Amino acid sequence: MTRRLISSGSAFEEVAGYSRAVVQDPWVFVAGTSGFKDGQIADDVVAQAEQSIATIAAALEQGGAALADVVRVVCYITDAAYFQQVAPVLGTAFKGIRPANTTIVCGLVDARMKVEIEVTALKR
Repeated sequence: MTRRLISSGSAFEEVAGYSRAVVQDPWVFVAGTSGFKDGQIADDVVAQAEQSIATIAAALEQGGAALADVVRVVCYITDAAYFQQVAPVLGTAFKGIRPANTTIVCGLVDARMKVEIEVTALKR
């Protein structure tokens, strides 16, 4: 089994010693992914969740998988009230496949971040 690392190009990956995703066939593990894009992040939690899913989808594609292959989702939110807003974003992304999901209310490493999502996919 070959291990392959996928980078999103973020300088933080080098600083923190992690990869956006790791492919260990037949699995793709995508690290916690926030709503940052090109160093910017929206204030709106829905926009952050949507960007997180877009970044995750791109990482999965690089790893030979897709959102339809996701078997596990962990969603971190900074306020329980955000659940009602983020849940439909996840529902849209994972409609029909319904992976196992855990949502955790916690603090995140940047005060601007309201949501962070990680996934595990099993390539078909």
